[in-house]
Amino acid sequence: MMFKCLCTDDTPMVRRAAASKIGEFAKVVEMEHLKGEIIPLFNSLANDEQFSQDSVRLLAVEAGITIAGLLTESDIEALLLPMFRSAASDKSWRVRYMIADKFIELQKAVGPTITRNHLVFHFSGLLKDVEAEVRASAANKIKEFCTNLPADIQEGVIMPNILPAVKELVCDTNQHVKAALASVIMGLSPIMGKDNTIQHLLPLFLILLKDEHSDVRLNIISNLDSVNKVIGIHQLSQSLLPAIVELAEDPKWRVRLAIIEHMPLLAEQLAPLGVEFFDEKLNSLCMSWLVDGVFAIRSAATSNLKKLVSIFGLEWAQNTIITKVLSMARDPNYLHRMTTLFAINVLAEVCPPDVITKFMVPVIANLAADAVPNVRFNVAKTMKKITPSLDSQTIEYQIKPCLTKLYDDEDTDVKFFANEALVLCH
Repeated sequence: MMFKCLCTDDTPMVRRAAASKIGEFAKVVEMEHLKGEIIPLFNSLANDEQFSQDSVRLLAVEAGITIAGLLTESDIEALLLPMFRSAASDKSWRVRYMIADKFIELQKAVGPTITRNHLVFHFSGLLKDVEAEVRASAANKIKEFCTNLPADIQEGVIMPNILPAVKELVCDTNQHVKAALASVIMGLSPIMGKDNTIQHLLPLFLILLKDEHSDVRLNIISNLDSVNKVIGIHQLSQSLLPAIVELAEDPKWRVRLAIIEHMPLLAEQLAPLGVEFFDEKLNSLCMSWLVDGVFAIRSAATSNLKKLVSIFGLEWAQNTIITKVLSMARDPNYLHRMTTLFAINVLAEVCPPDVITKFMVPVIANLAADAVPNVRFNVAKTMKKITPSLDSQTIEYQIKPCLTKLYDDEDTDVKFFANEALVLCH
């Protein structure tokens, strides 16, 4: 009786508090009281129109999901389904947003039969909602909603109900809606299968890859592996690779950075086509990033080289990468000369001592006489890093003389790092 009074209180704040607790309260009462007393109270809160209190109704959504978990499918259909339908079309966008945000929990609570017969229609409606926040929230749930459908009905539900809405969202005017869609749309590939992915999803991926907003493009790039597993690398290289190459030269550096970070994954996926294919399509891009105007790109590009060597092997690195990297030591731009040192630091981790000694040490030694102090102290840091990989003769006759000279440098930073490296040599 006391809780009933709180649920019907004239003060909206009290009803809100009651709505937030009615789900927990329902868990501890007998089924008889739940059906006879609590659910009628819940429905009155869920349809709270007094003073237009949408805050009460949106709290009732979560409580309704909790209560649904306590009932049978037939009871849910009779007692709660009208409320969920009402919430999905509520005049307040906040209530619709809440039902969209909690849709997966609702789907699990009501079971597959009610989902198929009733919720699919309302989920499709939320994807087409007039409010962008509601569409974005629903779009975020597409992959999980489709995954949770029974396998025997997935295609029958997705093709006529979900896919048309997805095609509309791809061209949505709101970037947050498209970004939300882009973060999950690739995950539909394993559900829809190879043929449907190639016919229906690939064109949508390409549209999103060319979207004007960088976060939309990034979300597609980040999930390429899920598509590759379904359609295969040949189809991926023919359809999406040209768009990826275009993005690799995007004016926004964060987009370029995302491409670099996913390059090792892309290289692994392209490996079955042979290293020649990678060299033809992407090698020049990897090298161009080393001289990018943004430090974060140059730094990521050096780390990328190390991962590529691990994938394609040392012979490929010697023939393709190392010579080009070391040639940058003669670049007029001191930032590019420093990038050479950064690249040596990471490549030395995957190259054997003879390669380091034969190709890298002479270049480092030449840079010890560079006119720019920043280059010289990075020479000292690089020597410190590679010293554990070198034999005693190389250290004694090539490394220590350079470091001794750097220790006498007039620049204090150069002296400091040279001293640190000399200590390691001893």
